[in-house]
Amino acid sequence: MKEDTILKVLPWDVRSIIQKEKLEFEYLQEIRLREGKPLIFLYHDTEVIPGAKARRPYLVTKDNIREMLEYISNYSLYACEQEMRQGFITIEGGHRVGLSGQAIMENGKVKNLKYISSVNIRVAHEMIGCADAVFPYIVCNRMLCHTLIVSPPGCGKTTLLRDLIRQISEGNSWLPGLAVGVVDERSEIGGCYMGVAQNHLGIRTDILDGCPKAEGMIMLIRSMGPQVIAVDEIGTPEDVHAIEYAMHCGCKMLATVHAESMEELRKKPLFNRMIGEGRFERYILLGNDAHVGQIEGIFDNRGSLLYKEMMEMAK
Repeated sequence: MKEDTILKVLPWDVRSIIQKEKLEFEYLQEIRLREGKPLIFLYHDTEVIPGAKARRPYLVTKDNIREMLEYISNYSLYACEQEMRQGFITIEGGHRVGLSGQAIMENGKVKNLKYISSVNIRVAHEMIGCADAVFPYIVCNRMLCHTLIVSPPGCGKTTLLRDLIRQISEGNSWLPGLAVGVVDERSEIGGCYMGVAQNHLGIRTDILDGCPKAEGMIMLIRSMGPQVIAVDEIGTPEDVHAIEYAMHCGCKMLATVHAESMEELRKKPLFNRMIGEGRFERYILLGNDAHVGQIEGIFDNRGSLLYKEMMEMAK
């Protein structure tokens, strides 16, 4: 259960507070621990600071942080070095635990972190059916379009990607079930535990867990023969080259990228070129003005608006 996988990595004090506050995990989005600062929950898009109303907030201690790191790493932070250099550890269930502290540098690159003083659990949520609204725009003549989900952090892009994968793999009224290859570099899409996905990604989905995206896409094409390849958070030249290779091999692409808007995406040289060349056929822009995962707009291969949620709501 989601509740169990999160509770078991929290310090005992924090577990007690969650139970005392009667927080439902369905609506729990983030748990933030900063040494010497109040414990903060992001709950149903609202900050909750236990004890704040009585002017006695619970202050996170160094021992809280130490205890949590021991649980997250199974008492071996050294074994998590590869993940920690990226600033996070992914735990069972696909929940991402962000870390900050002092960086240990080697040859100009971050090797690891020490003196960790802040921890943030971003709770992964499955929302079955959340992709229903976009299928009329990303399927043409029962063929999936190359699709890029554009979103700021925390706006539900991975949640949407996960449900797209599930429905494409299972098949729905818009298209038949297709073989989907997922490169899950950060173990967030499938939430794999010992190689087995904890999230429901469909019956025709193969997952390459913990593998760099660019290398993983090519590996899947050579070994698993996917009809669709899905990846999260692209951004490097290597990622883009692998995507172009996959497209040339006849695979349909599903991917996500961080950006506040299509205008911001165009300012990134790699993506400006891809938009100019019409590589992706559809862009789904997400926001959170009204709610997390709100569809701000769907755009065609040249970045022209096809659908805008607020316009539809105003009719």
